[in-house]
Amino acid sequence: MIRFTALSTFLYRRPRLALAILLGPPLAAFFLIYLGSLGALLAQSFFTLDHYTGLVTRQLSLASYAALLSRSNLDIALRTAAMAIAVTVAAAVLAFPLAYFMAMKARPRTRTLLALAVIVPLWSSYLVRVYAWKLILAKEGIVSWFAATAGMDGMLERWLALPGVGGPSLSISKTGVFLAFLYVWLPYMILPIQAALERVPRSLLEASGDLGAAPATTFRRVTLPLALPGVAAGSIFTFSLTLGDFVVPSVLGNSSYFIGQAVLAHQGTSGNLPLAAAFTFVPMALMAVYLVIARRLGAFDAL
Repeated sequence: MIRFTALSTFLYRRPRLALAILLGPPLAAFFLIYLGSLGALLAQSFFTLDHYTGLVTRQLSLASYAALLSRSNLDIALRTAAMAIAVTVAAAVLAFPLAYFMAMKARPRTRTLLALAVIVPLWSSYLVRVYAWKLILAKEGIVSWFAATAGMDGMLERWLALPGVGGPSLSISKTGVFLAFLYVWLPYMILPIQAALERVPRSLLEASGDLGAAPATTFRRVTLPLALPGVAAGSIFTFSLTLGDFVVPSVLGNSSYFIGQAVLAHQGTSGNLPLAAAFTFVPMALMAVYLVIARRLGAFDAL
């Protein structure tokens, strides 16, 4: 006990040393494991692949990044970015009303039940949920059955015939990929928006009404700007997770690759590790651009 008291006194008199002892191990792990692995990945992206021997040539070169500018690789990047944007926008549109009701209108018991309804799917296996959507969207699935029962099978067939969004069935189409992405990432949009709305002072809403503002004006001028950081936080989750995912496009997509699939293919079957490493920095660059745009729009002003 005496030794412990002496040690506490020693550290109390040397706050910088205590701080170093407290933060040293996690910071060392962060720099060595996280940033170290990114540094190794960055170094790997500047190597090249000897296509004759199949071995990696450890000489600095920009050949892998030049290969990213080919038409096929640019199509992959643009396809992935477009899907990430579509999923993010759709998730925000769907999540905001539910999050608003949970934070502003629902009773505590109802709020708890809705929170459980949002969180419980996350307890199940990610792969199980994705393959469940493949069964739901299959030709023999419940969506096709409902469309046939409601007399909308012709509309569904015309939709599937559209280039870029259709396919042989919903389970093998860009629409199916979009729906699965929207389902698996929607909770990551709902919860941050709800948290942001719960922090909105009710006194501001009451003051807006006392000053004669209509409910719509109060929502547009007070509630929405204060909830914008939650939307930004949720969009970071949905956008970044969509950019890097390869499971959903592999299960529900067609032969058109997304970035995650391209990285998996290059480091797997083709063994082109430098190109796979260069591809991994495409989502990082897209996220950096997205964060800059969000910051200039004022999305982080209230954080």
